[in-house]
Amino acid sequence: MNVLITGARGMLGQAMVNEFMAKGWNVLATDHSTLDITDFPAVRAAVAAQRPQLVVNCAAYTAVDKAETEPGPAFAVNALGPRNLALACLESGCALLHISTDYVFDGEKGEPYEVWDSPNPLNIYGKSKLWGENYVRSLTAHHYLVRTSWLFGPGGKNFVSAMLNLAANKAPLRVVDDQLGCPTYTLDLARACSSLVETGAFGIYHVTNQGSTTWFKFAVEVFRQAGLQVDVVPIRTGELLRPARRPMNSCLNSFPLRETVGYLLPAWQDALSRFLLYLKA
Repeated sequence: MNVLITGARGMLGQAMVNEFMAKGWNVLATDHSTLDITDFPAVRAAVAAQRPQLVVNCAAYTAVDKAETEPGPAFAVNALGPRNLALACLESGCALLHISTDYVFDGEKGEPYEVWDSPNPLNIYGKSKLWGENYVRSLTAHHYLVRTSWLFGPGGKNFVSAMLNLAANKAPLRVVDDQLGCPTYTLDLARACSSLVETGAFGIYHVTNQGSTTWFKFAVEVFRQAGLQVDVVPIRTGELLRPARRPMNSCLNSFPLRETVGYLLPAWQDALSRFLLYLKA
């Protein structure tokens, strides 16, 4: 299979490239310098020239707070970009795997969100991602729309690495304890995405590691597994002055992943253990 991956230098993009190459698939890895997804003529030309059977969109604008005052770049990358890819895929007859986010939901639900729940984003970032979803769903039927959350893994900025770096300062860490979500290891997510592609079952999927936690409890588990003594102080979201609102509950139920590929991702604590072993290697 020929696969074109956008955002290939990002944390998730790197995991996708490695996973798909391990399958023996022919992968063309692109980043912003080689393919600007906001440039429709460039996207159309690249897809037409490479003739992939699948395009995987890992390119994203993820500066959640900055998007509140600079919405243009967020909508360009997260909405216009997926539109351009969907149109190019439609013209070339290839499938599109698009990565979206838990931030399309408002967090008011008292249990994990299902794929059929109505999105209602609280911030500009979430709104831009929802527009991208809508473009993909409306322009091409041959899509895998994968929502995920709280990513961590090799090759990029993430919560786990940030906590380990901050631990070196020996100062108490104040971490939010009233936002609930599902940490997700990029390597596990990439494996699930390749499995979805092998089934050919298009549609919307929620894909996260199993289990949920708060940022505070996540930090505590990071330090426990890493064998570090760090003073972690739980705080409420309201104590942080951030421009963008965050959903209080952004847990995603991974239905219908098991019903489609035959398995669920491991518990997030197991995934964290594997990532920490990778960092020590």
